[in-house]
Amino acid sequence: MAQKWEYVTVPLIIHATKQILDNWGSEGWELVQVVTGPDGNGLVAYMKRPLEDS
Repeated sequence: MAQKWEYVTVPLIIHATKQILDNWGSEGWELVQVVTGPDGNGLVAYMKRPLEDS
């Protein structure tokens, strides 16, 4: 069976990027990509983690 994933987008605050990523990482989220935010300012992190078997 193929692995199933859940995803989240997280706005990044430049002066707290490491803390934000560490917090999400401790919850099992893996960073996939960081892109410019939709307003052209700031950054948004795309993260994923495996779904638990239900």
